[in-house]
Amino acid sequence: MTVAAFGEILLRMSPPGSELPLQTPRLDCWVGGAEANVLAQLAELGHEVRLASHVPDDSFGRGAIRLLRQNGIDTRHIRRGEGRLGLYLVVRGAGARASEVVYDRFPSGFAEADPSGWDWPALLGGATWLHVSGITAAVSERGAAALEACLTAARERGIRIAFDCNFRPSLWKRRNMDPVPILNNLLSRADLIFGNHNDISLLCGRHFIETGAARRRAAAKAAFDMFPQLQCLASTARHAAEADRHSLSARIDRRDSEVQTSEILLTGIVDRIGSGDAFCAGILHGMLTGADDKECAELGLALAILKHTLPGDASLFSEDEIRAYLAGSTDVRR
Repeated sequence: MTVAAFGEILLRMSPPGSELPLQTPRLDCWVGGAEANVLAQLAELGHEVRLASHVPDDSFGRGAIRLLRQNGIDTRHIRRGEGRLGLYLVVRGAGARASEVVYDRFPSGFAEADPSGWDWPALLGGATWLHVSGITAAVSERGAAALEACLTAARERGIRIAFDCNFRPSLWKRRNMDPVPILNNLLSRADLIFGNHNDISLLCGRHFIETGAARRRAAAKAAFDMFPQLQCLASTARHAAEADRHSLSARIDRRDSEVQTSEILLTGIVDRIGSGDAFCAGILHGMLTGADDKECAELGLALAILKHTLPGDASLFSEDEIRAYLAGSTDVRR
């Protein structure tokens, strides 16, 4: 089965370890992006994946494509042209100091790409799922228009749509746009939404007064009422005591059922960026392989937790590594 995706490719830069920017004259670099991160993990788990995007026709763009190919992603639908590669800086926190993300992605080639220039039939042909993110709509008006056209093409072909809300207030603020009507229009096409009660609260303009699992179930019911197409809502709940000490659980809601995992304590966090994308990949992997909702939630949570142990944006774990984690094995494998 093939999973297609559409979204921006970014170059991420981070100071070494938990240093402050320019504390030493060095920055570590990774290629990522919400959709590319999901596809990289799915490819590692044996799925066929393809990505549509736009990169500059220069050494950075070519290098990004080369790395995505190495990660098993079909890059034939990535256009090369004018503009620059979007950048962002991640300053990893430690202890009481939270991590910080600074974007430098305007105007990128992807944000300015002609929304009518994408070949959706070529991208979507034979695909089982399309994975997209709300970030694409937040980047630019052209990005939002292209995303709507992509979703419409997928819907016409009966392809299931997975939509990660990925709400980024700083990106929407820069556009000076109200994200709610735009996101609600796009999300109305989705079969599977990745988002928690905060996302649903934003989308429906309602504050959920319940607490814990009851609040998450109330938010799920509100989402199902808003979006008749929606079949499944997958979410995580995170409690951050310190930058490197979090608790994480996962949940899957359907219209008539719900599954909730136990909360897992995470310590010694290396890098939490991309853990949401790892969660998406785990859920999709479970669905693609016929797992039930409990197994899907556990797979998603396992990959999200494992991503916290790995620097960079993408989760790149094998079936054996997932099984070892689920079995509780932390000893050296020889």
